[in-house]
Amino acid sequence: MEKYLFVHFIGESEQGEQIYFSLSEDGLHWEDLNQGKPVLVSELGEQGVRDPFLIRDEKNGVFYLIATDLRIASGKGWQVAQYEGSRNIIVWKSDDLVHWSEPWSSEVGTPESGCVWAPEAVYDREKGAFLVFWASMTKLGEDTEAKQRIFASYTRDFVVYTEPEIYMERDNHVIDTDIVQIPEGYVRFSKDETTKNIRMDFGKTLDKNNFTDIKAPVLDNLFGVEGPIAFYMTQQNRWCLLVDRFATGKGYLPLVSDNLLSGEFRILEESEFDMGSTLKRHGGILPVTEEESERLKKAFA
Repeated sequence: MEKYLFVHFIGESEQGEQIYFSLSEDGLHWEDLNQGKPVLVSELGEQGVRDPFLIRDEKNGVFYLIATDLRIASGKGWQVAQYEGSRNIIVWKSDDLVHWSEPWSSEVGTPESGCVWAPEAVYDREKGAFLVFWASMTKLGEDTEAKQRIFASYTRDFVVYTEPEIYMERDNHVIDTDIVQIPEGYVRFSKDETTKNIRMDFGKTLDKNNFTDIKAPVLDNLFGVEGPIAFYMTQQNRWCLLVDRFATGKGYLPLVSDNLLSGEFRILEESEFDMGSTLKRHGGILPVTEEESERLKKAFA
């Protein structure tokens, strides 16, 4: 029976911007691992990591964890972080989710980029490579001011990447993009950084020109949220979308849907979920096997 591993950070405290693990039996009730302490710590670049994302390489079973190279607790401030921040992502690799490589830093941002935020990846079977995507504050040719856009690049090993290209651009600033595959194609969730809510669209392929908007009234009226994480809960036969209530500091809120293409979601009541004892900030969720779950419990109980 499928379980779920949540990788995340916890805030701008001394050790808050590092990698934390949590486990769930059903995707709605979470148990913090490693006694609520970070499992992975970066001493590279800005010596902090935010917005981690975990993906399994379906070709060989290897896991890659990628994250934003950023530490706001250092006191640099958000203005500097956006316009003069790191253009790198931090990467770890593992064969079993317990033993991890030393992290490495990969520069993926364009020279014009002021930052590289919230990197995620999805496997493109047609190309046999991972599509890695992230948000960058950039000022291009005809821009009167810099703008947050989603860039993307392909990689097979998270070491060598293709030349980055603009993957998503909207009238407003856009950050925090999450892509999930469904039988019909791909659904993208992203944060409108101007209105502070989540938008969604659908494409039959990952081609950037192939996506059309999905109307989602509940999301349109849910403000002050970011860091969308969508995953399928096999036991309930429905999708869960987690959104980080950053504006109120309340942590993640689950919404559920029987059909993503419908754009219909129900916000769960507080009694229907438990995010664990640690306040969780923007991260990623990976379905894991029973064996992998037990291994994680044994290693990080």
